[in-house]
Amino acid sequence: MITQKQLAKLGLFDAKVPRYTSYPTAPHFSDSVGSEHFMSWIEAIPEGGDISLYLHVPFCRRLCWFCACRTQGTATAAPVEAYVEVLKAELALLRKHLPNGVKLSRLHWGGGTPTLLTPDMMRGLIAAVSEVAEFAEGAEFSVEIDPNEIDGERLDVLAAGGMNRASIGVQDFDSEIQETIGRRQGYEITRKAVDMIRERGVKSLNADILFGLPHQSRARITETVQKLLSFAPDRVALYGYAHVPWMAKRQQMIPSDALPTPQERLDLFDTARRLFMWDGYAEIGIDHFATPEDGLAVAQKAGKLRRNFQGYTDDTSDVLVGLGASSISKFPQGFAQNASATSKYTAAVRDGRFAVARGHAFKGDDVLRSRLIEALMCDFRIDRAEILKDYDVTEEALDGMFRTAAGDFDGLLQVTEDGLFIPPEARPLTRMIARSFDAYDLSKAGHSSAI
Repeated sequence: MITQKQLAKLGLFDAKVPRYTSYPTAPHFSDSVGSEHFMSWIEAIPEGGDISLYLHVPFCRRLCWFCACRTQGTATAAPVEAYVEVLKAELALLRKHLPNGVKLSRLHWGGGTPTLLTPDMMRGLIAAVSEVAEFAEGAEFSVEIDPNEIDGERLDVLAAGGMNRASIGVQDFDSEIQETIGRRQGYEITRKAVDMIRERGVKSLNADILFGLPHQSRARITETVQKLLSFAPDRVALYGYAHVPWMAKRQQMIPSDALPTPQERLDLFDTARRLFMWDGYAEIGIDHFATPEDGLAVAQKAGKLRRNFQGYTDDTSDVLVGLGASSISKFPQGFAQNASATSKYTAAVRDGRFAVARGHAFKGDDVLRSRLIEALMCDFRIDRAEILKDYDVTEEALDGMFRTAAGDFDGLLQVTEDGLFIPPEARPLTRMIARSFDAYDLSKAGHSSAI
């Protein structure tokens, strides 16, 4: 069993590493990719193929201090209404270039607070999406729902539009922690939102909670997890709070001296992890948990679990199209990200152009390394035969990568003729191990704690 002393020696409690929801990671995107790349990549999608579609709504009624997402506060509906019109125009532009017969395997509304939209705005956006592409068989339409910003009428519209998975952010139910992070959301209002969602036949429920928050303790996270389990969510994301006040200025409102130490963060994660496991959830990757019948658990057993900007997914589509300010798209050819500033995004779309401002076209061994990292993050192993069969790499080069990674971690990794394997006791190091396969310079990017 690996001790905290060993983990400390290996640098776990000091390291800052990417979350690896993409490779290369977003700090390595550049303006070498623009709207013309995005347009050509869209047009290269096979006719009759499947895509995933993400719509970003960057508005919130209030700005939570812990959040590092690109959002802006609004007290009125006017800027949201104007933004939705731009989203609809961007959808129409996508429809113009999308090949015939393409269907949606996934549709996700995120933010921000997509449930800030009025019922009429929601209906208009659902109609605009339906004009772009039909849902594929077994498709999933998920929406991030703020319990403080939802009601029966809006849920009626979403359910009628096909929403079959809801995602609720909890973070922590402790009142002192909520006050400190600027996120007031009591258990009862969350319970009410869950009940309303299920009353409308939406059976699948996601929930997010955070570990590493100010004033968080083992007892407090235990209480939060137990309350969360009373909702019986299908899957839970247990994310580590990333304190990056140099990037997210609002986080300067959070007292850094109230944050747990890296060692305490690991203990908080392990406390919550054990509770989910004891309740029958399957452990998915480094930070997700799912019921055995949930799609993530099924995909993991089948070796088909994947990772993208939304975390772990069972979606097998090769294309994720992100629309809205700051949204990121992924294609077999590379990544494309829209302008982050709402004003620049709006100006581009109103001018009849896609709003891509930066990205990355795959080159060299990007695709190979992307798969190596994804395999570690999803399965904690790299299948040697799969890599040699599907990717352009020699046995000598691949074995050399394995030896280098194993040498960095004092023999903790298992390297055999079948490939490379991270044993359970070494899994807190997974993101650091993945870094061993990252060929890009990480020194200039401000990444979050490895735990």
